[in-house]
Amino acid sequence: MIARLVMTAALALLGAGMTIAMASDMGTPDEAKAMSLKAQAAVNAMGGEKAFATFAADDGGFKDKDLYVFCMDLEGVMLSHAVKPELVGKNLLGFDKYGDELFKNMIAVAKASGEGWVDYKWPYPGSDEIRDKTSYVMTNNEGFFCGVGAYK
Repeated sequence: MIARLVMTAALALLGAGMTIAMASDMGTPDEAKAMSLKAQAAVNAMGGEKAFATFAADDGGFKDKDLYVFCMDLEGVMLSHAVKPELVGKNLLGFDKYGDELFKNMIAVAKASGEGWVDYKWPYPGSDEIRDKTSYVMTNNEGFFCGVGAYK
């Protein structure tokens, strides 16, 4: 009986440790904003096409933990997506699968102030759970915006 309790406690601690480890593998909103600033600088320095290739490259410096860069024009067409390239060229303006129009909101922020946070719901990696996420979006000298999102 005591052995079973000790084993149960050990497994519970192991599970808690795994949860903490998984959380540390997730980017923070501050890290997302920093990567968004870096992406804006990359687009401004090298132009969109070269920046898009850099964003998608595993060794390009724009993929960290669960963070990645996506870029969209002000009409809702995805220009670059570092982890889902099949979205490139698609107009996502009307996307609202999880109860909000996140891309319309991102475009509104980009047009109004050039940069800012947009909150929305998104599936958590490795599960079907829908969680709160936020993306920091920034326009650049080429007239589109890029963003990086993190779970709250």
